[in-house]
Amino acid sequence: MLKLKLHWQILIALILAVVVGAWAGQEGRLFGVQLYSVFDFVGSLFLNALKMIIVPLIVASIIVGIAGIGGGHGLARLGGKTILYYMVTSLAAILIGLFFVNLLSPGLIDGQPAGEILGLSQQQADMAKETVGERGASDIAGVFLSMIPANIVAAAANGQMLGLIFFSLLYGFYMTRIEEDYAEAQYNFWNGMFGIMMGITNLVMKFAPLGVFALVAKVVAETDLDQLGELAQTLGLFTAAVLLALLTHVLVVLPLLLRFVGKVRPRRHYRAMAPALLTAFSTASSAATLPLTMECVEKNAGVSNRTSSVVLPLGATINMDGTALYECVAALFIAQAYGLELGFVTQFTVVLVALLTSIGVAGIPAASLVAIAIILGTIGLPLEALGLILAVDRILDMFRTSVNVFSDSCGAVIIARTEGETDLLVDEQPAVKTA
Repeated sequence: MLKLKLHWQILIALILAVVVGAWAGQEGRLFGVQLYSVFDFVGSLFLNALKMIIVPLIVASIIVGIAGIGGGHGLARLGGKTILYYMVTSLAAILIGLFFVNLLSPGLIDGQPAGEILGLSQQQADMAKETVGERGASDIAGVFLSMIPANIVAAAANGQMLGLIFFSLLYGFYMTRIEEDYAEAQYNFWNGMFGIMMGITNLVMKFAPLGVFALVAKVVAETDLDQLGELAQTLGLFTAAVLLALLTHVLVVLPLLLRFVGKVRPRRHYRAMAPALLTAFSTASSAATLPLTMECVEKNAGVSNRTSSVVLPLGATINMDGTALYECVAALFIAQAYGLELGFVTQFTVVLVALLTSIGVAGIPAASLVAIAIILGTIGLPLEALGLILAVDRILDMFRTSVNVFSDSCGAVIIARTEGETDLLVDEQPAVKTA
């Protein structure tokens, strides 16, 4: 097992987790020990280890990367390309989601709103269709306010990644503008910190298959299989709309960008990112997957640390293609179920709010529910409607997180190519070490 590559180890762990989790359930025991508790303990331990390294890894990585860029012109160019890429791909993902939710109309059953069948309140007839409200605007403003934290230590403790990234960008930028002796000492310190954190990351990743097994087995163990069958009937079209949109984005849009802008073969990039994608799928957390994403992008895809240290941490915070797509589909699905006819202006509002709120979505499981609540308030739907999608949210969360991570990695490769890097996805790239 240990001689296999990391992504094969994780894939085997996923399969075993489904089998063992379904067999054990929440009450299964082995030698008198409740297996569900073991899954919960090991899974939490693995996630804690990943979260432990996120803050120092991101801070050291960004500072070293920005200091390596040097001049302000280079930083502005790289940052501008990164933000442009993320905005374009997120908008494309939302529009794809909008297309499929209108095409399949998952909120309608035989042409009628599915609200009554799904147990929704009949008060929807009196719901207002007015668009943008105060609440959405204030929440979006809060996202931008969080970019400048009042206390950087508190921001680090609370995992406020936008504030940490902004501070690290400033620190790295001005580190190159102090006296050379001081700048060199600072660079050596942060470069050493980055090397140490990558070493700890490698250690944690050796236990990834075990952590993935525990996390997935826990989810399977607590899932009611009979309930899952009913959900497949009532929410099947919604799930299909989300998955078709996600697949279109990850198998059509992003590969086209890789091929014609990044000048690399998409198949090679899929193979290079396999460990990170499987980890993202199992943890449903782009933030927890970030250390492995950086390792795969640099070692397997050949992107320089100069580029990846800026693009990937920023992407883990503001680039949520799959999440933005899901927000759009979920909001329109709920509106359809309530019998609301959403016109072009209202749907455009959903697109805009989904694009902006996805920027501030935390890279942790189920975080997009907060953003969906903002969208529901914007188009006049009650927050209780969130309960309609909770049954399948966790499963879809795993898929959309994988799309988020893959889009980040594509952005790193594409931007590296535009920056003149040539050693991208060559035939013989070293694989990520597993043991």
